[in-house]
Amino acid sequence: MLDETLTYALIKLMKAHRNQLAAALIPLGLHVGQELLLNQLWREDGLTQGELIARLGVEPPTVTKTLQRLERVGFVYRAPDPDRPRIGRVYLTDAGKALREPVEAIWRELDADLQRGFTQEERELLAKLLRVGQS
Repeated sequence: MLDETLTYALIKLMKAHRNQLAAALIPLGLHVGQELLLNQLWREDGLTQGELIARLGVEPPTVTKTLQRLERVGFVYRAPDPDRPRIGRVYLTDAGKALREPVEAIWRELDADLQRGFTQEERELLAKLLRVGQS
């Protein structure tokens, strides 16, 4: 039975976690995934769209659509590179910068919820196992 597999359990967990995240981001005016793009700009403002695509590991249309939505609500803006005008860069607005702390607080809270009931050793093992799966 599929519902007895680890894959099934992981998918159920990921969906539940994503739904929690979505509900927490709504009051900030964000949709799931937009905070990942903003996070890259919080780390290094003024990235190109190509750099965002590479860092996020998503398809170009995904970044294009996300940027359009974030731009429409006033969290980012695009401007030409001062040294290479043919290159466009993405910058955070003050409103986009102000989202950093609330978004990070949401992620910390979700992390705590996810790990509730685990011992420190179990938390470390889970983190190690998940990171091995990413490489």
